[in-house]
Amino acid sequence: MGETTTLIVLGIAAIITVAANVMSRRPYEPGRLPLIPYAAVQFIGVVVILLMLAHLITIWTGTPFVGRSRG
Repeated sequence: MGETTTLIVLGIAAIITVAANVMSRRPYEPGRLPLIPYAAVQFIGVVVILLMLAHLITIWTGTPFVGRSRG
C-alpha cells in the first residue's frame, strides 16, 4: 500500500470517526434504539487511524517498526 492509498484510508477513517462522534452526541429519543453502536465505530476508527499513521511513518522513514523481540 502506497502513500496515497494510506492517506485516503486515513482520511476516510477520520471522517467516519468524526461522524460517529457527532451521531453519538445526539439527544436520546425515548422508544428509539440506535441501530449502530457509535462507540464501537469510534473505537474502530481510532484504531485504523493509529495503524495508518504508523504505516505512514514507515513509508516516510523507510524503516519498519520492530517489536520488542527482535527474533
